Amino acid sequence: MEVSEENLQTLNEYLQRTLSPDVNVRRPAEKFLEKVEVNQNYSLLLLHLLHKPEIDMTIRVAGAVAFKNYIKRNWFVDENEEDRIHETDRTAIKGLIVTLMLSSPEAIQKQLSAAIGIIGKTDFPMKWPELIVQMVDKFATGDFHVINGVLRTAHSLFKKYRYEFKSNELWAEIKFVLEKLAQPLMDLLTATMGLTQTHANDANALKIIYNSLTLVCKVFYSLNFQDLPEFFEDNMATWMTNFHQLLMVEVKVLETGDDEEAGVIEQLKSQVCDNVALYAQKYDEEFQPYLPEFVTAIWSLLVSTGLQPKYDLLVSNALQFLASVADRSHYRNLFEDNNVLNSICEKVIIPNMEFRVSDQELFEDNPEEYTRRDIEGSDIDTRRRAACDLVNTLSQNFEERIMQIFGQYLQVMMQKYAENPQMNWRSKDAALYLVTSLVSRGATQRHGVTKSSQLVSLPQFCQEHILPELERPDVNDLPVLKADAIKYVMTFRTLLPKEMVVSTLPQLIRHITSESAVIHTYAACAIEKILIMRDTGSNALIVTSNDLAPVANDLLNNLLVTLEKPVSEENEYVMKALMRTFSTLQDKVVPYLGVILPKLTTKLEAVCKNPSKPHFNHYLFETFSLAIRIVCINNSQAVASFEGVLFPIFQGILQQDIQEFIPYVFQLLSMLMEMTPTGAIPDPYMQLLPCLLAPVLWERPANISPLVRLLCAFATQAAPQIIANDKLGGFLGVFQKLIASKSNDHEGFHLMQSMIQHMPTEALTPYHKQIFFLLFQRLSSSKTTKYVISLIVFFSLYAVKYSAVQLIATIDDIQAYMFGMVLEKLFISELQKISGIVERKIVACGVTKLLCECPEMYTGQYQKHWSQLLQALLCFFEMPRDESTFPDDHFIEVDDAPTFQSANAKLNFANNAKSDPLQGITEPRQFLAQSLGTLGASQPGVLPTFVNACSQDAVTILQRYLSKFGVQLV
Repeated sequence: MEVSEENLQTLNEYLQRTLSPDVNVRRPAEKFLEKVEVNQNYSLLLLHLLHKPEIDMTIRVAGAVAFKNYIKRNWFVDENEEDRIHETDRTAIKGLIVTLMLSSPEAIQKQLSAAIGIIGKTDFPMKWPELIVQMVDKFATGDFHVINGVLRTAHSLFKKYRYEFKSNELWAEIKFVLEKLAQPLMDLLTATMGLTQTHANDANALKIIYNSLTLVCKVFYSLNFQDLPEFFEDNMATWMTNFHQLLMVEVKVLETGDDEEAGVIEQLKSQVCDNVALYAQKYDEEFQPYLPEFVTAIWSLLVSTGLQPKYDLLVSNALQFLASVADRSHYRNLFEDNNVLNSICEKVIIPNMEFRVSDQELFEDNPEEYTRRDIEGSDIDTRRRAACDLVNTLSQNFEERIMQIFGQYLQVMMQKYAENPQMNWRSKDAALYLVTSLVSRGATQRHGVTKSSQLVSLPQFCQEHILPELERPDVNDLPVLKADAIKYVMTFRTLLPKEMVVSTLPQLIRHITSESAVIHTYAACAIEKILIMRDTGSNALIVTSNDLAPVANDLLNNLLVTLEKPVSEENEYVMKALMRTFSTLQDKVVPYLGVILPKLTTKLEAVCKNPSKPHFNHYLFETFSLAIRIVCINNSQAVASFEGVLFPIFQGILQQDIQEFIPYVFQLLSMLMEMTPTGAIPDPYMQLLPCLLAPVLWERPANISPLVRLLCAFATQAAPQIIANDKLGGFLGVFQKLIASKSNDHEGFHLMQSMIQHMPTEALTPYHKQIFFLLFQRLSSSKTTKYVISLIVFFSLYAVKYSAVQLIATIDDIQAYMFGMVLEKLFISELQKISGIVERKIVACGVTKLLCECPEMYTGQYQKHWSQLLQALLCFFEMPRDESTFPDDHFIEVDDAPTFQSANAKLNFANNAKSDPLQGITEPRQFLAQSLGTLGASQPGVLPTFVNACSQDAVTILQRYLSKFGVQLV
């Protein structure tokens, strides 16, 4: 793929098509670019296109985004995967990208800066040490467009220090960066601070200058996050003096009339608050001399800052700083004075807890964002959450005094509301928020608040102030208070009496009919959380199918009607509540399915056209898997009905390559296959099989586990057809690919174990030697704990399925006496690492067969290992699991961890129970004792010799097993 004008024009056209709102234009263009991105020079074509001023700016920005995403998908390469970027392209990209980034318009500069950050995760500093030098040299240009590009890139590159785990490699990298950057960064700060005075009346210049200072502050935060570097400690006075000056600065020419968007000064002060909060939290001893002046400055800032949304982040960070200071025991003296506490409550906390006009606009016009902030916890940067955190900190450290102070405010607020609810509902809203902040002491996502202050009675408050709001006849009256009341029940559900919580269900079901998207979303969310609550004593669900059945009709109907409202057509909380209702009702939902399933099928057809809400889609597929399980578990004839309805939709998903849904399709197909009687697999499944073996499907991580599950279903249900259609080689090819991957080797074992269990012995036997050869080849090249465990389980299953004699013969056929090494290096030394009920049973029985059913072990060349193997098995039964690891385990980078797509694509309700190939054996210890008894009868002279070679502890354990199960050694 040459860098030519013709190819640039082609790329330009396809990028333009990717911006089309018409899916029939957009998707083919995306597929074309995905197909050609593996070609050499593709990335360079993109970079050249970005640099052409004659090309429309929209296309250039789209190209920059495409380049960043290309780098994100392909730059890091797993050691077992093929590199999709040619080596010459990698070198060229690193040679071009910094200069190109610095000379590009800001919109493109931001994308290329992010791309440099992605490359830097893998290559900086070891493979790209010159990057930091290139960047620092640009500080001397004096061109702030260039300088800001460098700072933006530095921020993108170094912000990973905020979340990476501590390690020697990380310290070495930060040390390398500090040696090159710390002094130039401080010099840049000092020089830029001087320029603020030089250009004091030039608004355009000041905007760029203060933008630079904001970026300097961001880089400072990243470089100081892990530990306090010596350079910054030695020069703390310079940094803190300038930070204090920036907090106090007022720049009239940069003030805007926009109340919504934060300006550069607000952004800068917000970041300074973040920086000093970091020092107050982590380096309080070194920071202590500067703390009082910052407390004073930030207090003044809070008191003088207005309620406009543009100040939200600034106020939030300022409040977080005060909360972090108040939480430190040696700073509490700053807050002990009653006047100080009263002043904080009156002038800072109460004003920032009020429900503003902007909050109401969000509630009404963008309910999805309001919900995300309020009940998902993404309000971390909001005034209310920061004020809540400060209240919570103060109420823990000065509980009685804070309760006394706020108790007075609460009485006034509630009295004001009682006088005129329609006019003064904001007073009660603030009061409810304040109560939640005051009494919460500990919380989890699953259980809500789990610990509260003893000074407030949550049930009494609920009875007096919450239930009356829910019992109002009009579900649309005072909607914000309705949402607050529902949220209260959700938040404190585990601390309120369970009878009180369950009694709210009818009211919550009624509120699903509310026209307010926030209210019906909160109601659905609360119902879902109540349905998964368990009794702390018995661990039983507090709401059973019998409890829910009387209100099931209203609940299901209200949820379905809500999903038809334009504002909630793809409401994930409503869909999750529907899923949980199915799960709770189980077979009691069957009478309603005739109405529900057609509507859900229509909904699935609709979302296939534009999959935009991943959580909603996930719960939709979960609901289908529940319906299949509930109906077909006792009625295999119903499988065909589901297939008739779903197959056309599945076919469309596969043909259109809707990547988000393909893993779900594979799991539902697996369910349907597993519920079909063996030998009765319909032809469409067999027609699909060649496509499932195509390599392209296996390149997407999200597909792998569902595909393996589906192939295992084929192996279980259609082994004769697989053999007859000559597809066994395809299964073995998949196994070979998976076993070579550290990430997916366990899936390869899963597939092979299923094949061994269900495929005819004569079909697999010719391949045994090659299978074992591949397993040993991978073991010698990369020995991870996961692989060793899987290998021991596989060998054990092989011994159970075929025989211990055949296991030894197959291994020794690869290399003479090789099984002795397997015994020493795997079975005897690593047996203790095995976990999982089924896996441990397989291993126990496999090892027992080696000990008791294999002449090579008790009369042949491996008899010297017999007592060692028995002792390893006894330890396996009696001792805790060994959780030590191998050096090769440390191969997973952050980006190798399961992505949202692959992790979230697993359907919990589509899971099949792990098959147990040894269902006839319930007690492995008994199996060992009886097998030893049989061996003792057949080899009376040999067994005592072996047993006498065991340790006294092992003999004692063995005697206990034998006596427990009534076995005697002859």
